[in-house]
Amino acid sequence: MDRLTGRRFAAVIFDLDGTLIDSHPAIARAWTTWLAEFEVTPDPAANVNGMTSEAIVRLIVPAHRVVEATARMEELEVFETEGIRALPGAREALQALPSDRVAVATSGTRAVATARLDAAGLTPPAVLLTADDVEHGKPAPDLFLAAARALGVDPADCLVVEDAPAGVRAARAAGARVLGVLTTTPADDLPADLVVPDLSHVAFSTDAGSLRVRHLG
Repeated sequence: MDRLTGRRFAAVIFDLDGTLIDSHPAIARAWTTWLAEFEVTPDPAANVNGMTSEAIVRLIVPAHRVVEATARMEELEVFETEGIRALPGAREALQALPSDRVAVATSGTRAVATARLDAAGLTPPAVLLTADDVEHGKPAPDLFLAAARALGVDPADCLVVEDAPAGVRAARAAGARVLGVLTTTPADDLPADLVVPDLSHVAFSTDAGSLRVRHLG
């Protein structure tokens, strides 16, 4: 169901991995190396999509190794950028929106987000919120609330673009509307106001000072 076409928004907040960029191969390589180095095995049933690396690390390693393991994971994620690319429609979406009305809010650290945006050839917006900027990552609403605050708008007037259930829950908790992209998650697990395969299936525009999104089918 399309609950977005016809609505007006003050700003658009994008998730990064799986929404604007395809970083899956690079993430897989980083985690494969990390798991081998720390000689641990993750729970295959755990749904960690959208969680911070630190939160995932805390699920896997003993408490006394969390700081060391998290730091090593960040090193690997910054280093592993080969093959990262912009997803269809991502570049066009960022170019269509006024620079002062758009933000990226990601569960990654600033160093990782910057490295991946650069690898994908995308210019980061002025407002880039990362795990470094908030106490609680997704599914807590902190990242999206902070992004709305940095943009100077009400979170309820924001459209959040997400690919992960944790991100959708965070956006909902912040009071925002949600556009879901099916790059990493089945539609049944992504309860957004509109769900599309990727950003090439929508068009963003500015109308009388407000932002709009249109489903292209």
